[in-house]
Amino acid sequence: MQNNVKTGLEALLRPEDSILVLIDHQPFQFSNLNSHEPTMIINAVTGISKAAKIFNVPTILTTVVEERGGLIIKQIQDVFPEQKPINRTFINTWQDPAVTDIVAASGRKQLIIAGLWTEVCVAMPAIQAAGEGYDVFVITDASGSVTAEAHDMAVRRMVQHGITPINWVAVTSEWQRDWARLDTATQLSSLMIEHAGATGVAYAWEQQLLATPVPAQ
Repeated sequence: MQNNVKTGLEALLRPEDSILVLIDHQPFQFSNLNSHEPTMIINAVTGISKAAKIFNVPTILTTVVEERGGLIIKQIQDVFPEQKPINRTFINTWQDPAVTDIVAASGRKQLIIAGLWTEVCVAMPAIQAAGEGYDVFVITDASGSVTAEAHDMAVRRMVQHGITPINWVAVTSEWQRDWARLDTATQLSSLMIEHAGATGVAYAWEQQLLATPVPAQ
């Protein structure tokens, strides 16, 4: 295992240092996705896409052989309507200068990756980027594999290279860090209602209760 893993406060994500890469959320990859319920991954990747917009985190969209594997899913493209995903032939995204040049030019070193499949199109760039000095995080609930075992083994393998597995809600929470940051807190609360499952439902219920007048005695 590498020994250059950040510790303490430096280990937490910061929006100003983060860059997000979403890899190959395409129909072909979903067709043999068996590690997760596809609806869960679609929800998670949509949630993190919207969060990146809220926190002004640069986001790279990429597909592999789009003409055969299909367009990136509508839920992601709708968040970034102005972006045309970078279409690759490289299986390993990190071997494509069209992607790596953007990351390098950003100057950001906290690299956050999600994609299909975890054992191939996520693990390969994550391991290479970690070896090049990036602090790499993989959003495990926005990524998936052909089997649950394949996903699990990929995550274990990446951990051996100093890569941090994380879920999408944890990423957004670290970006927010302080609920006193009202410029993003209100938007984030709305995002949680839409995509954070029971937590969002409970928050909406709390708002309902707070807005309900108490009957006069």
